[in-house]
Amino acid sequence: RVCDGGFVVVDCAEGVCVQTETVLRQALAERVKPVLFLNKLDRLFLELQMDAESAYQTLSRCIESVNVVISTTVDELLGDVTVYPQAGTVGFGSGLHGWGFTLSQFATMYHDKFGISKKKMMKKLWGENYWDERTKSWSTSATKNGRALKRGFSLLVWDPIQKLFDAVMKGDKAVYTKFLKRQGLTMPRDAEEKELEGKALLKRIMQTWLPAADAMLELIVEHLPDPATAQKYRVHNLYSGPQDDEAATAIRNCDANGPLMMYVSKMVPTADASRFYAFGRIFSGTLHAGDSVQIQGPEYRVGTKIDVHTAKISSTVCMMGPKVANCGTFYPGNMVGIVGIDNYLLKSGTITTGRDAHNFVDMKYTVAPIVRVAVEVVNPAHLAKLNQGLRRLAKSDPLVQVFQAPTGEHIVAGCGELHLEICLKDLQDDFLKGVALKVSDPVVPFRESISAESSQVCLAKSANKHNRLFMTAEPLGGPLCAAVDAGLLYPPAPADADGWRTFSRHLVTEFNWDASDSRRIWSFGLPPDGQANVLVDVTKGVQYLHNVKDSVAGAFDKCTLGGVLMDEPLRGCRFNLTDAKLHSDSPHRGGGQIMPATTQVLYACQLASKPCVMEPMYSCAITVPTAYVAGVYATLRARRAEID
Repeated sequence: RVCDGGFVVVDCAEGVCVQTETVLRQALAERVKPVLFLNKLDRLFLELQMDAESAYQTLSRCIESVNVVISTTVDELLGDVTVYPQAGTVGFGSGLHGWGFTLSQFATMYHDKFGISKKKMMKKLWGENYWDERTKSWSTSATKNGRALKRGFSLLVWDPIQKLFDAVMKGDKAVYTKFLKRQGLTMPRDAEEKELEGKALLKRIMQTWLPAADAMLELIVEHLPDPATAQKYRVHNLYSGPQDDEAATAIRNCDANGPLMMYVSKMVPTADASRFYAFGRIFSGTLHAGDSVQIQGPEYRVGTKIDVHTAKISSTVCMMGPKVANCGTFYPGNMVGIVGIDNYLLKSGTITTGRDAHNFVDMKYTVAPIVRVAVEVVNPAHLAKLNQGLRRLAKSDPLVQVFQAPTGEHIVAGCGELHLEICLKDLQDDFLKGVALKVSDPVVPFRESISAESSQVCLAKSANKHNRLFMTAEPLGGPLCAAVDAGLLYPPAPADADGWRTFSRHLVTEFNWDASDSRRIWSFGLPPDGQANVLVDVTKGVQYLHNVKDSVAGAFDKCTLGGVLMDEPLRGCRFNLTDAKLHSDSPHRGGGQIMPATTQVLYACQLASKPCVMEPMYSCAITVPTAYVAGVYATLRARRAEID
């Protein structure tokens, strides 16, 4: 969300793994431009001992695998982001040893020697380009007159590094000293003082010749976009409001004179863990300490007063790794930490000075917090500390959920057992030092749903027998549930006529809804657990119906948080109000009469529609050596996994 470009790091010995593909697809969906770094190159030299041609083919396959993933996401605004070594968008090296390079660096070394431009030299260092030593010319064929020619990459990039590796590992000081002198370098002083040898010496020499920082900085500066460029095409992903309003225009133009638009991506605890910095990026406007701003949480909608606050910025800091420095003014593109607003935001939000500014689109994660534990203190006197510690934990981790169950238990939910274990460790070590905790066994939440349309129209009468409600239920459909969960589909504000027309059209075209039904939605369920449910008015000519709408919708919202089977949240249920008989006098059709009757008829509809219980499933791809397949199958079977 706050980045315009990213490094895709791939183990060149193992190839592209499933996690890398997932992260890369998510980055491309966010219009984050990638560059590639092929890591662990030292393994090809020392461990696998590949020759130059085998190494070239291995590296080429890794690049091709990354480009296959990139090619599946075609985005006209982002443009072609395919990575090529000869274009300078691929780096090579070893993160562990701290060295790396791009072909641009080698082209700089060689272009004078071969008498061609640096740009042309880069093209000769990759692909089907071979050097004929006899004729002193380049060829696109691997053989010439029966003679095998050396590939440009092998001759000019791989072989020099291979020779240096061999010399250092064999302890041939004369060779590697001469090599460094030819490059205009001297032996690192600490290497001589400590009398390093073997891998330790190799590491220092390679850091001196090809420091990873230079290669990475070149990739960033030359090939990743600046804020002014990136925000022109990323504003569609970033801003949830109209693309022609004042805020969107300022973001698109990276306008320092426009309204302040800042996205807070995370809350970072201070050194003593007592408060939090609101860390984020400014997309437009200018931020000073002492400014009065509007702080909009994720639930805020323009025209409402929900999840919105006004406050003054106490101070602003520049965060550089573990260091924090006070700074006065920040401009578009700057990352900033804000002091004094952590009481208004839980995890993320929008900070603005625009009067009618909409929120930034919040991050959508590929996993959900489905594994839960109950946490309690051993000593009841520490209960207040537990509440405070849980609030801080909720702010510090973007995925963890913390809430109090109806039973009074404090629940911590994570996306897996490992994530949950890390969260509990942070809670104990950072936020509740010296407080003994008791943690329950992990459990997962269930959802109640229906698997068929109602077998009959269900009826419920109010307690005074003067009102009747008729309803049916039907499954909502998996794609629509997924869209609601992902935040791609939510009803606009009641007064937003244009928004409702767009919303209705989307339901009709994407989910095959009836056009009339799509305009008569009364309510979606309560977020976050019950939001994938909907209440639709399909009645015709019922008198006084608008007077009971709020009561019916309120009872529906409550029912989505606890179904009739297990009191677990509902999911994927559409309830249709088909008819109603209402008393003409308003006192006889008040909320006290209508809400209990609505609850009864909703539960009846659920029971009449083949009710079922759903449990969460974690979808993943597992890559494992052949020798361990049997063990993986046994572990998966023990967890009731389904294997495709």
